[in-house]
Amino acid sequence: MELLRACLGSLARQTGVTFETIVVDNGSTDGSVDLAEREFAARVIRNRENRGFCAANNQGIAAARGEFIALLNNDTEAEPGWLAALHRACAERPEIGMAASKVLVWEDPRRIDKAGHLIFPDGQNRGRGTGAFDTGQFDREEEVLWPDGCAAMYRKAMLDQIGGFDEDFFAYGDDAELGLRARIAGWRCLYTPAAVVRHHRGSTLGKDSALRLELIERNRLLLVFKLFPWSLLALNPFYFLARVGAGLLAARRGAGDTAHFPGMRGLWAMARAFLRGNLGALRMAPRMLRKRSQIGPLRKLSPAEVRRLILAHRLSLRDTA
Repeated sequence: MELLRACLGSLARQTGVTFETIVVDNGSTDGSVDLAEREFAARVIRNRENRGFCAANNQGIAAARGEFIALLNNDTEAEPGWLAALHRACAERPEIGMAASKVLVWEDPRRIDKAGHLIFPDGQNRGRGTGAFDTGQFDREEEVLWPDGCAAMYRKAMLDQIGGFDEDFFAYGDDAELGLRARIAGWRCLYTPAAVVRHHRGSTLGKDSALRLELIERNRLLLVFKLFPWSLLALNPFYFLARVGAGLLAARRGAGDTAHFPGMRGLWAMARAFLRGNLGALRMAPRMLRKRSQIGPLRKLSPAEVRRLILAHRLSLRDTA
């Protein structure tokens, strides 16, 4: 609840733009609903159970009355000019369907959490600049692949055209799927460094959560089945093996996700999460392939252009591991 109080408090300090605040509550029992209504006069949508990040966002999007939709996770705090900066980025250029924030690590705001997104050709995606010291290298407004869903703005007309979050993803990788689907439909994404947010990383499930790893692994493959051009989909096993190999080398140094899963028991937990994620994705593959066939009417980029877009914003193997 304290995370939500800080988040809503940061929204109350926004300047330069008129907005409404909608809180979607996924079955909390800690008084969050009362806090949002009484202290911050937010509109609250109450779910009896946890419907996941995707479904909750779709509920909020459907209820929103604005021309632009800003998403802000409850584990973030926005600087006072955040919302106005995102609004300006979208409003000035009609081809911009998404705007990305400069997200800093809450515990150490000298470090970047993400400044837009990059993707590895096997579907694994990660924030641009994750973990790097903020030395001004991301202080230029520029086009990026898509925004991170923890702090982003979307044009309502774009969402009406292409649809909202794919609820089969539940959580993790969902912003990547929506972002790539929007790019395929011809929309662009602008990163604006003036939109600054601080983020408590991994506060939803925790960095040491096997379920988190399982969902990330499952959803990167669902993304591939649904949206990747066939030429990259055919190469997916090779890129996947390269990423796993790099991850094993990182594990020997105690780096990467292995740092949160120490010892042989931790590595075994990671391996099981990987296996469950991939098997889960294979079970859902027919469903994703049916959805793939529905993308056609939205398509503005050819498969070759989508391939070039992905490779132009490619995450390095080292950063992936």
